[in-house]
Amino acid sequence: MDVTLVNMPWASVGYPSLACGILKAAVERGGAHRVRVVDANLDFFDWMHQNLGTRLREYDFFSLDSYFEGCGDWVFTAALHGVRGWRAAEFREAMTGRIDADRLELCLRLHDLVPDWISAYAKEIADTAGGLIGFTTTFQQNTASLALARELKLLDPASRIVFGGANCDGPQGAAWHRNFEFVDFVVRGEGELALPALVEHLDRGGDPARIPGLCWRDGSGEHVNELTAAPLPPAQIAAPDFDGYLERFAGCAAASETEPKLVVEGARGCWWGEKHHCTFCGLNGSFMQFRSKSPDRFHDELVGLAERYRVLDMYLVDNILDMEYLRTVLPRLETAGYDLRLQCEIKANLRFDQLRQLARAGVVQVQPGIENLSSRVLRLMDKGVDGCQNVRLLRDARSLGLTVMWNYLYGFPGELDSDYASVVGQLPALSHLPPMDGASRIALERFSPYFDDPALGFAAREPDPQYFLNYDLPAEELRDLAYLFSTEPAGIGGRAEAELLAAVDAWAEHHPTSVLEHVELAGEVVVIDDRPGFGPDEHVLTGADAELFRALDRPRSLPNLESGFGPRVRDRLDRWRHRGLLFTDDGRYVHVVPQANNQQLLRLG
Repeated sequence: MDVTLVNMPWASVGYPSLACGILKAAVERGGAHRVRVVDANLDFFDWMHQNLGTRLREYDFFSLDSYFEGCGDWVFTAALHGVRGWRAAEFREAMTGRIDADRLELCLRLHDLVPDWISAYAKEIADTAGGLIGFTTTFQQNTASLALARELKLLDPASRIVFGGANCDGPQGAAWHRNFEFVDFVVRGEGELALPALVEHLDRGGDPARIPGLCWRDGSGEHVNELTAAPLPPAQIAAPDFDGYLERFAGCAAASETEPKLVVEGARGCWWGEKHHCTFCGLNGSFMQFRSKSPDRFHDELVGLAERYRVLDMYLVDNILDMEYLRTVLPRLETAGYDLRLQCEIKANLRFDQLRQLARAGVVQVQPGIENLSSRVLRLMDKGVDGCQNVRLLRDARSLGLTVMWNYLYGFPGELDSDYASVVGQLPALSHLPPMDGASRIALERFSPYFDDPALGFAAREPDPQYFLNYDLPAEELRDLAYLFSTEPAGIGGRAEAELLAAVDAWAEHHPTSVLEHVELAGEVVVIDDRPGFGPDEHVLTGADAELFRALDRPRSLPNLESGFGPRVRDRLDRWRHRGLLFTDDGRYVHVVPQANNQQLLRLG
């Protein structure tokens, strides 16, 4: 049986679809079926570029920057509903002031043109689609996938459509299936077993009721099979097959603006979330249980993908790095001398030596889930780290040349203005450290503790307004298919919020010209400072001052410091804080001075 898997906009054009790659390998594993992956996101980018002259930054607005506004989904609503100008006036009103005026006009222009692209594209792929057409949907791929699926069904009512992906987990999948009759099947949860079983069912017959998580129809109506009780063991997670993507990318207009990267997976779930589910996090959906591939298998998969596709840039999609890999996989990558450039997500309490191991193995970018610098707010989030640990991570990453991706989140039930006042006052001293991508109020996400337990602070909730704008469905149906929900804002507001946002903007503005670093010379610590408001200056620390500075390499409490340096240490801490050399929060102190470049090279060597 021939199967087509479609990766629709607004999936990133710089990566192949991991979901399609894994499912292609899983379905073809038995040898009886053939799978073709259609990179519709690349085809759409080329269409945008040819017809509107758009570049990667415009595509990335929909792919990366407007998820919480739902712009990418709305662009395809006219094609989905078969109505030109679908709620265009309402969209313009809702987005005015929320997004840039040029981006708003681009949304409206695309909305007007997209039905023609969907119609032409459906005709292009319909004849060779095979016996089953699958759509993977994550983030803003819903409406585009539904629009193309609808058009394919109009062209050939006998075609069979299946949806899957993160947007189909739990009650969401049943809602998509229930409300869009042209979607014949929905796979909820992990698809490595369910999709091959569905293909076998369609090819040879059988009982669809035996396929875990499947939504299906027969003459008696709608059926929603129970999800499997246990997550997929790591040994059964297929290695992805990305054949065809790089050849297609090479012919895409985006190839002149970016280099392709591979997407790899070492683990699923979250080992921290199993113990302490971060209160705002909706990731992992039905299965939080952490499971990882064996070190040997993961190492061989990384190396095998690099050799097969001749690509060294890889993004590790794991929600959190398996700590076992620090002593197994990463040392092997280091000693083998591969020139890999890896991106991964880590916990923010990693020590310098652990971060150094990452850097030596080829990790160039980390996403440590920092999200706040107030220890009290971090406790409300159940993050398991404090503010000083987060600052230490930023400092050590700067020392090692690691890029850090992070956002500042606020709006947690129970947070106070005082949780931010001290931190905001210290942010100018951190302008030399990796700045956050931005600051925003948290969203209420399905599957998060805040969503599951209204008593935690968000009792009132409705589907986010984007769902009412994008779908012509009753509110009770939107409640099942929505991932984002609107609720009464919690935590800080007014002046405290404004001061935080202003300080975040100032950090980003001053970062390119901010320098603070230190070097060890003959037992002395020489600190070079050239930050707005603090430098230019040079501090030479000797004797007890140098020892205190070294002690503050990791967060320490005042009693701990007084026991080692005497009761007058507080005076020195106050002076150093005034000079912006320290960060302090919740009674702990840590210095904020990265190592100079020559020291970085010595440490890495």
